[in-house]
Amino acid sequence: MTTLPAFLVEILSRTREHAFAERRGAPEWRFTSAARMLERATAIAFALREAGVAPGDRVGLMSENRVDWIAADFGVALAGAVVVPVFATTAFDQLDFIFGDAETKLVFAETQAGAERLRDHCPHVPRVIHFDGSGEDSLEAFEGRGAELAAAHRGDVAELSGNPDPSSLAVLMYTSGTTGLPKGVMLSHDNLLSNAKAAFAYGLEGETPLDDAIVLCVLPFAHIYQYTSVLGNVLHNANLYITQPNYLLEDLKSSRPRTVALVPRIFERLIAAVYDGAKSAGGVKATLVPWALRVAREYATAVLDRGTAPAPLRLQHAIADRLVYAKMRERLGLDRLEYFVSGSAPLHRDIGLTFAGMGLPICEGYGLTETAPTVSFNKRSSLKYGSVGKPIPGVEVKIDDDGEILVRGPNVMAGYYHLQGPQPFTRDGFLRTGDIGRIDSDGFLYITDRKKELIKTSGGKYVAPSRVEAAIRRSPLVGQCFVIGDGHPYPVALIVPNWAAIRAEIGIAETVSTAVIAARHDVREFMQREVAAKTADLASFEQIRRIALLPRDLTIEDGDLSPTMKIRRRVVEEKFADVIEAAYAPATPAR
Repeated sequence: MTTLPAFLVEILSRTREHAFAERRGAPEWRFTSAARMLERATAIAFALREAGVAPGDRVGLMSENRVDWIAADFGVALAGAVVVPVFATTAFDQLDFIFGDAETKLVFAETQAGAERLRDHCPHVPRVIHFDGSGEDSLEAFEGRGAELAAAHRGDVAELSGNPDPSSLAVLMYTSGTTGLPKGVMLSHDNLLSNAKAAFAYGLEGETPLDDAIVLCVLPFAHIYQYTSVLGNVLHNANLYITQPNYLLEDLKSSRPRTVALVPRIFERLIAAVYDGAKSAGGVKATLVPWALRVAREYATAVLDRGTAPAPLRLQHAIADRLVYAKMRERLGLDRLEYFVSGSAPLHRDIGLTFAGMGLPICEGYGLTETAPTVSFNKRSSLKYGSVGKPIPGVEVKIDDDGEILVRGPNVMAGYYHLQGPQPFTRDGFLRTGDIGRIDSDGFLYITDRKKELIKTSGGKYVAPSRVEAAIRRSPLVGQCFVIGDGHPYPVALIVPNWAAIRAEIGIAETVSTAVIAARHDVREFMQREVAAKTADLASFEQIRRIALLPRDLTIEDGDLSPTMKIRRRVVEEKFADVIEAAYAPATPAR
């Protein structure tokens, strides 16, 4: 076992010129060598110490993906402090809770304006260093002062970290709880490094080494998968090309990576973009591309399920590859891609098979923030679409009597920080994941349901429905509300209006039934604006883009509510499946 400071000093001391790269909209990639990254991280570590950050203190980190984020993160580790990574889209009330609960001594933010807003909204933040901009609290000034101190100490960071134990806290990563309050996941040095080493060793078994391969990083560094993935890629001498979702398509073309990890929502968007582009082009393309997508899925299904495809389908696939797939791979910058990695939310089997049929296999895995994160993974040499692969070496997985997935291993967190109540562990030390699953006869794990009510969108964002529902219920026009969205691109709110208030507000007679009111277009638009206003102060991924109006009140008598008046979510989802389907259907253009 080792610690992050020792690991980083050893790995970054290797000479690699293109270890980190970013463009952020610039014409060319800007490279940072491994040695230069170590210099920057060392300078930041010394500056943190001068700023009063001692070993074990918590330091917040909130920014979009960029090289500065990695430099700051590594600097916190070298200083022996605990990093608290936070999504840049997190709402201010949650930021204030997180930074207050973690007792952060300092926070790194992206822009000067963002730093000022953070100071205004989060009284628990004593000091903010911003990556962009100038002045005393800019990263440039902060790092410059640290470089002077490092030079005076000849860059020796050995004693800065306080020689932490591998089992001590390294990362405090907050994840939304079902009550709406974030929970701090305590991850040790050993949790992170053991998982990075084991997951990469398993995934790369039988593959070409990653040395100098281009790996495109698009998932947020505040996401546990991308966080640990950085460590694994650095360990295996990959070159990390850093991007953000807004630049994904152009950076794919520019970098032509060997591999990239995405969430299911992005795969869905890529398919949709290819399909919509062909339809918009019209002519032969409008017919050819949808045909080729269908052939890809059918071909991959036949090969994976039966070992081979019938001769006519093989011929169609060869034609489609020449006319569509090869051109698409080149146009999107995927001509050198060996495989995608998918995680964070379930990947629909049809999506995986369509990509596989186009020569772009997707290796899906499963994990949680609480498991640092990888539990299981599909290797390219043994893919089972629909599954999340086999448990990686050193990680034990079993299914409890009620179907819940239980996990034990060196990657499992110590527990939730400041949790009032029992930790989610069995007596023999297995983590209760809250997910329901099964393991087949070949040892592949399948996720079949969610035991906990926490919503996870197809973009990999966690949404606590009770938090969003509470915001919506602030409106006097809302009687009952129910937020759904697990596996969907965004959450939708099922609303039972306050019928009396709606009648008065819009001028609807008492004789008009609630079912007729719920079906009226003007009522739905009115309530949509109301809900949007009430959720506008939430994080972007929590905001409600669409609503559906239910035709009646939810009652205990109808089985919709429990005796304690709690909504029986699965019951309501089944009863109003058609309403939910309509809410997620593409909008019909006005005539």
